[in-house]
Amino acid sequence: MYSFLNFKDKAKETEDWFKDEISLLRTGRANPSLIENIRVDYYGTKNQLKGMASISVENAQTLVVRPWDTDAIMPIEQAISGSNLGVQAISEKGAIRVILPELSEERRKSLLKLLSEKLEEAKISLRKKREEVWRDIQDKEKEGEISEDDKFRYKDDLQKMVDDANDSLDKVSEKKGVEIKN
Repeated sequence: MYSFLNFKDKAKETEDWFKDEISLLRTGRANPSLIENIRVDYYGTKNQLKGMASISVENAQTLVVRPWDTDAIMPIEQAISGSNLGVQAISEKGAIRVILPELSEERRKSLLKLLSEKLEEAKISLRKKREEVWRDIQDKEKEGEISEDDKFRYKDDLQKMVDDANDSLDKVSEKKGVEIKN
């Protein structure tokens, strides 16, 4: 019996990577993941924003950042403004409002293109892993560890797992595509 555990782990890892990557793509809605990894220079060290403040969603286009140390407001505001995300940071009463502008049609198209590129990267990763597993199955058959019938049965099983993983990636991509378009 051939163990596909390694392939299943790689497929799950690939899907998780894909979800993380596309969570950074800005849709029309405010999402804390958009700014939480911004590096803030505070007392000579670079810290991630999520380690310095709470980030909440006020409405569809506004995030509120509440630093745990009010002395960090100015460095956080500067880091957000300098992040090239095209957002506006405004400090007020111990917090910072991050206002996200409406997405233009051109920006939506570029985000959809980027989404497509990330999807293809994930699928390429799965194909590479499939090829590794297939080579391993062929080697085991040559060494006499498995029969030729088993080899082709395992190949079919492997392809079914690849198809399922690709379907899962496609569903995640479609969902994100709808968010970007709306």
